Amino acid sequence: MINLKSTNINISLRKRLLNLEPNANPLSLLKKYFGYDSFRPDQEEVINRLTIEQKHSLVLMPTGSGKSLCYQIPALMFEGRTIVISPLIALMQDQVDALKKKNIPAEFINSSLTPSQRSERLDKFASGKIKILYVTPERFRKQEFINVISKLDIALLAIDEAHCISEWGHDFRPDYSRIAEFRKLIGNPLTIALTATASIHVQKDIISKLGFNNEEMKLFHQGINRPNLRLEAIDVFDEKETVKVLTKILNEYRGSGIIYFSLIKKLEYYSQILGDKGYNHSVYHGKLTPIQRKKTLRNFIEGEDKLILATNAFGMGIDKADIRFVIHVEVPSSIESYYQEIGRAGRDGKDSICTLLYNQEDLYTQMEFIKWANPDANYYSRVYDVLSNNINLVNSMGVDYLREELSYKDKNDFRIETVLGMLDRYGVTEGSIEKQNLSLITGLPDELMDENYLKEKLKNDNMKLLSVVNYFKTEECRRVFISEYFGFTDEPPCGNCDYCN
Repeated sequence: MINLKSTNINISLRKRLLNLEPNANPLSLLKKYFGYDSFRPDQEEVINRLTIEQKHSLVLMPTGSGKSLCYQIPALMFEGRTIVISPLIALMQDQVDALKKKNIPAEFINSSLTPSQRSERLDKFASGKIKILYVTPERFRKQEFINVISKLDIALLAIDEAHCISEWGHDFRPDYSRIAEFRKLIGNPLTIALTATASIHVQKDIISKLGFNNEEMKLFHQGINRPNLRLEAIDVFDEKETVKVLTKILNEYRGSGIIYFSLIKKLEYYSQILGDKGYNHSVYHGKLTPIQRKKTLRNFIEGEDKLILATNAFGMGIDKADIRFVIHVEVPSSIESYYQEIGRAGRDGKDSICTLLYNQEDLYTQMEFIKWANPDANYYSRVYDVLSNNINLVNSMGVDYLREELSYKDKNDFRIETVLGMLDRYGVTEGSIEKQNLSLITGLPDELMDENYLKEKLKNDNMKLLSVVNYFKTEECRRVFISEYFGFTDEPPCGNCDYCN
């Protein structure tokens, strides 16, 4: 197999590898498949680095700025296949559906498929009928997948939501931290990592965890380049002040909008208030069935519903350009998640507003969430012991049985959900309690038994929350504050936030 990452490939060989005929250059492919006449800032430079220089890239671009094109265009140019690692099943399905509509041979393989469907798609990828294959990193746990994939010519590896690689990011996934191993299994192909949100610490961690240094993997970033977004933060004392701000924005901005909440209980409370005042809206949260959530999302994207009240579970992969406002009624847990969520506003370039409502009581709510999201080593051990000794009872009686055994029926204690999620992410368990097929596969990993590591993670999460408090209290341009948080210095004041104007 030819090593595509070599920088000494001669020009004629490069043309055979990349199909660089006059009608197959990046711009012609952009027009043919995606209908655009020109690239956005940095897109073409990233694509040229991959296809001409044959070098690796880390791409930081705001939500909605076209990160996917940075690997989709090269994937069409390379003769070899492209693997895209993505953490979210729903998101990869949306991306594959969009590519298929453009007659691009793409497919996904994940746990939502039957074994026969997975096998069929893997065979098509191996035979070359599928050009771009989306997978979750957990797929590399499967020996049958590795057996096939390790024998193929993988020209490009794209890592979407690359911040998941870092344990200090806001959505760490252990299997992401093993991607360097996966790269080796598939011949160390040319690699591009992409994310909208990564602090300077996380940027360095991504490059290091992938096995590169700063010279090998170039960083591309646009800064916080969304001048049409007006950022503002408002101190609200009580419900009356909150409703006053909400109704003011709803009356001024008649387009589509998202109002974010941390607690479902508070979401439902304000849903009642706004409904009584005549504001038609839909709601999106974890208590809805998958069918209800899917219908709500579709109605919002298609414009049937203009206003949606949602928890932060709503938003990944939303392809809607005309969102005029994003309001956070409760303090978010980090600048990373806040920036990702406000990035869903104003993708059409028109003026939009992003308002954070700050209430000291909400800060305590997030501190409680952080505590539940960071169980200590003893709690992990206790959960594992219950699963090990009573897995049949857990499957038959559900999460309530675990909570009764460990938390004394305290329904506000979400450590159970955290531990179950982490055991799944680390590959300790397979299946789910909901489907009554949860099973233990291996023992607890060292990280979940290391009290010092867990305390450091708790401290890191609290520091992220403190950064949100500092964002609210800042006496400088809000966009400058966010830019400096992500390591982009020397940004000029935006002239469009509540501090500048």
